[in-house]
Amino acid sequence: MVHVDYDSTLVIVSILVAVVICYAAVSMEELVFKAAYKKFEKSILVASGLILGLAIWSMHFVGMLASHLPEGYHFDVGLTVLSYLIGAVASVFAVWLTSRQTLPLARLILGAVFMGLGISGMHYTGMTALTVEYHQMYYDPLLVICSILIAISGSGLSFFFIFKYKAAVNYRITLKVIVAVLMALSIVGMHYIGMAATYFNENLVKVITPAQTEQSVLLFTIIVITSLVFVAGFAVAILEARLEQRNQQLTLINKELATQSLHDALTKLPNRLYLTDYAEVVFTHHRLREQKVAFLYIDLDRFKSVNDAFGHHVGDQLLIQMANRLHNQLNANQRLFRIGGDEFVLISENTDSNDAMQLAERILYFIQETYLIAGKDINISASLGIAMYPEHGTNVQDLLINADIAMLMSKDQGRNTYTMFHAMTDQQDVRSQSKLINDLYKAVDEQQFILFYQPKFTANYEVCGVEALIRWNHPNLGLLTPHMFIDGAEKTGLIIPMGYWALEQACQQIQKWEQENSPFYPIAVNLSALQFENKKLFSVLEQLIEQYAIQPQHLILEITESTAMHHIDSSIRTLERLRKLGIRIAIDDFGTGYSSFLYLKDLPVDELKIDRGFIIDLQPNSKEEAILESIIHLAAKLGLTVTAEGVETQQQADILTKLGCHQLQGYLLGTPVNIESLVLHRQQRLA
Repeated sequence: MVHVDYDSTLVIVSILVAVVICYAAVSMEELVFKAAYKKFEKSILVASGLILGLAIWSMHFVGMLASHLPEGYHFDVGLTVLSYLIGAVASVFAVWLTSRQTLPLARLILGAVFMGLGISGMHYTGMTALTVEYHQMYYDPLLVICSILIAISGSGLSFFFIFKYKAAVNYRITLKVIVAVLMALSIVGMHYIGMAATYFNENLVKVITPAQTEQSVLLFTIIVITSLVFVAGFAVAILEARLEQRNQQLTLINKELATQSLHDALTKLPNRLYLTDYAEVVFTHHRLREQKVAFLYIDLDRFKSVNDAFGHHVGDQLLIQMANRLHNQLNANQRLFRIGGDEFVLISENTDSNDAMQLAERILYFIQETYLIAGKDINISASLGIAMYPEHGTNVQDLLINADIAMLMSKDQGRNTYTMFHAMTDQQDVRSQSKLINDLYKAVDEQQFILFYQPKFTANYEVCGVEALIRWNHPNLGLLTPHMFIDGAEKTGLIIPMGYWALEQACQQIQKWEQENSPFYPIAVNLSALQFENKKLFSVLEQLIEQYAIQPQHLILEITESTAMHHIDSSIRTLERLRKLGIRIAIDDFGTGYSSFLYLKDLPVDELKIDRGFIIDLQPNSKEEAILESIIHLAAKLGLTVTAEGVETQQQADILTKLGCHQLQGYLLGTPVNIESLVLHRQQRLA
């Protein structure tokens, strides 16, 4: 038995035919990766597969012409056509499989197997179509397997390079030629290894010459070496594909982490960190062109009420819908950021002050439109502050601070409006208030507070108790009165530890006065609304009464009328528990809130303090006198002690005494003083 020998010229021609047609197939396949041809993807895939199938089929039959086959051979037309269809179908599927957006290792191997089997299937089907008269073909199984592996390895290597360099810009033609050569060599290698596996019964074939044998051995050696290179290359490609896949996974993870760190998780808007980087780029761009940039600070009005009334899930959906609504109204020069819970910043480039104010009006309009969430109609408004670059600041921090100050001015003006930043005194006061709030945290830690005491007097002008009033001994600003920091303390929640500190100081003073049998008690301490509803209130009071061993009736807790009426049923329960401890209760600033005697009759309280607003304009036979007379008489009927605050003239004191007011408090009789001055003041009055 002998092998087939070849015509070297036609062998080279078969290789060139394969390279040219493979180049056409690769050029067609790369169109799949271009967005412009996305709608023709299926047509391109089919055309690329058909061309690649043609490359296999053409190379095979040119290679067959290069073979010195025995005389009297012919091809079966049906099997010949079938061989092309096998190669074409396998090529179409392999091209589709390896032209997806990603090419994981499993898909690369599967595509290589399909393509390799397509090449092999086409070859051996084409060989089946060959009929040689009086001859029988045989195959060497080992070489057949080797030919199939060569086809698979070469195909895998080719597909790997096609995908890896699909987005290459430089040397595109060179890269396509390399890929075409790789694909062609895999086809050629498979064909000639397959032909080397083919032999005929030597009894029926002329014995070939030694020169022909040497030529066949040389060609076989070249093809085997080429095949080994393909196998090694495919193995390297598999390893590189694994590394590439891991790198892509790491890149994707890093990209996701970077995106998460720069974007708000709820609304998907860029966050404060992104804003800082973005603003610096904007500043650089507009500084060169001397263009203005508007910073709009957006804060939702009473957003907490939405959360309290409907739940946080509704509040979250409200933020998402509002963010989407505003984002859809922005143009290419505008960017929306979420920098806090219900706080947003909108940066508008190339925008002057008038444009910024018009934009603010539009933003307010869109925010106010009704939101449908969980079957409920939700309405909300916002307060806006505007700061302009570079007029109001040349860096992100200054612009945000100034826009925030302007936004707070909008809040003070009644909300649902916008304010342009101006370096005015009231806005500087806002900045000073922010500084005070920052200092307040340190003040609580270091207990920078002291208590002043303002005495209360009976109608006979005898001391009948004192009211404890907190002062802040600021290290730089000196002694600050409550109106300068109480609002900030309530906003930050620091009012609670401050209130408990004041209670403890009062209990210490009561203990001292009880031991000295001093007549200054009871001490009245103001409770804020937050402290009145705080869960620790009762346990703290019980601990203080026990710790300092004081008579609880020597302590009076003052709560405002609005606080008492806020949750009337809950307030009644709280007040009853306080009275069970023996503590006395006073309603402060009566007349400024609900002023409802209907509820007052149900409140377990001991004292009613009339607000100074009724006292300021008190004159004989005035409306104020008539109102006060009604309040005092009705309170007396309810068994309440009545105290008038803000008594500053003798005429006011005389009228109140005539009306039956039990206690007087005000600058006429005694100002708030420290403990030493209080004792000295009493001694002077007694003298």
